[in-house]
Amino acid sequence: MGMVVLWLTAMLPQVKPSPCVATAGTSCSSATSSQLALLYTAFALISIGSGGIRPCSLAFGADQLDNKDNPKNERVLESFFGWYYASSSVAVLIAFTVIVYIQDHLGWKIGFGIPAILMLFAGFLFVLASPLYVKRNVSKSLFTGLAQVVAAAYVNRNLTLPDHHDSRDCYYRLKDSELKAPSEKLRFLNKACAISNREEDLGSDGLALNPWRLCTTDQVEELKALVKVIPVWSTGIMMSINVSQNSFQLLQAKSMDRRLSSDSTFQIPAGSFGMFTIIALISWVVLYDRAILPLASKIRGRPVRVNVKIRMGLGLFISFLAMAVSATVEHYRRKTAISQGLANDANSTVNISAMWLVPQYVLHGLAEALTGIGQTEFFYTEFPKSMSSIAASLFGLGMAVANILASVILNAVKNSSKKGNVSWIEDNINKGHYDYYYWILAILSFVNVIYYVLCSWSYGPTVDQVRNDKVNGMREEEEEVIKILN
Repeated sequence: MGMVVLWLTAMLPQVKPSPCVATAGTSCSSATSSQLALLYTAFALISIGSGGIRPCSLAFGADQLDNKDNPKNERVLESFFGWYYASSSVAVLIAFTVIVYIQDHLGWKIGFGIPAILMLFAGFLFVLASPLYVKRNVSKSLFTGLAQVVAAAYVNRNLTLPDHHDSRDCYYRLKDSELKAPSEKLRFLNKACAISNREEDLGSDGLALNPWRLCTTDQVEELKALVKVIPVWSTGIMMSINVSQNSFQLLQAKSMDRRLSSDSTFQIPAGSFGMFTIIALISWVVLYDRAILPLASKIRGRPVRVNVKIRMGLGLFISFLAMAVSATVEHYRRKTAISQGLANDANSTVNISAMWLVPQYVLHGLAEALTGIGQTEFFYTEFPKSMSSIAASLFGLGMAVANILASVILNAVKNSSKKGNVSWIEDNINKGHYDYYYWILAILSFVNVIYYVLCSWSYGPTVDQVRNDKVNGMREEEEEVIKILN
């Protein structure tokens, strides 16, 4: 619906300002309030639709493959998250190249019409394949359940919790629940599901009379899972801040020699350098899934997986390296521009190849492939199935927070670095000191790596680690039995 409305703003003359070429002494008429309202409606519908598609499609796709009885289930999910992220990146690549080319050369009518037709086709395919999907029924509102845990824990704040060994029959749980008692972490929340008086708390059918005073063990564990991952989730915000600096990298590329060689006449568009980030991300997914892991498994003689927390930490460290490289390249570019007498001319081309920007783009792509995919997999595997869509949306929420914080950091640096009328952040990139700004982000990124190590340590083992430890323990016991029998 959003794409159709956006397409109509280009198709119908009545919903857009009249064509006009401004000349000296004349001005063009602005869009009317109703025309702007239609345009904003299109943006709002697209945003709402994206908010429904992006987090839910990832969780829905994982539900089709997730099978706890499959011994290779962890590997299947890891591969799915990687390829999902890679396919999304390919879509972005097509949008910024093919669709933009069509819009520039064939106009907005065709440029907006093609995405609208593609969305219609995607919706048709989704409905057509609907009978084949695994569909998990929604039985309750997740947010209501989380609010009930907070309220019940507060109401029962004076309740004394039973000892751990005698607690299994003292907590309220549904008959089909596998959780007989809540975990010991964040133990104060356990009061939300502790039964103080069975006659007053439970009905004749065994269900809680007031869900705002007594919650199930599953509800308590859902809130605990969300609270536990928040510190780890917050570490990904810094990486997203670094990735969001593309507008400044665009200024750098515009001021540098974008030819592939000194004899070439073709110039890479300044806005196309972001493709190197996407290409690096896709390349890593392919190599990791089809070459690195199979080769490592063949060498070790058993399936090999890199723990998700290690991947996230490595991605954050690479993000720090990307900003350090960005600062170094910008320092060299600015120094060269000044030596060539271009300090006051930001529109001239500095005699330095724009290919020097490629390493930082590649590092950003690797960081996003490791941390972005890793965080999505981490949230999905650590959360209960009822929270799968929330797990899939957390990374996108982190990117949204990062965009806001990036603006805050930028304004703070610009205001605090101002000397006279010049600051580190200037429209004239040769007058400003973007290298200093990049070094600030690099320092913050390094501090973020240390913060992540602390968060990872305090979080404890992941669900996969606990499961693997049990499997390894069983294998060791089997080996000991075989040795005894022999």
